[in-house]
Amino acid sequence: MRYTKFEEARIIGARALQIAMGAPVLMELNKKELDSAKYSPIEIAKREFKANVLPITIKRPLPRKL
Repeated sequence: MRYTKFEEARIIGARALQIAMGAPVLMELNKKELDSAKYSPIEIAKREFKANVLPITIKRPLPRKL
């Protein structure tokens, strides 16, 4: 599924908040990868988003027929 830039920002922001509050990271990251991400929840959330491992979905309203 393709996301708009607004949906992508919302998903990454929500996931970064979860990680910052202590949620487990959903993909294996070694020490080198964590160092390159600077242990930033936002960077980790971006990597999870690009790897397509986030269990977050978007509901879009369908157009109404008259």
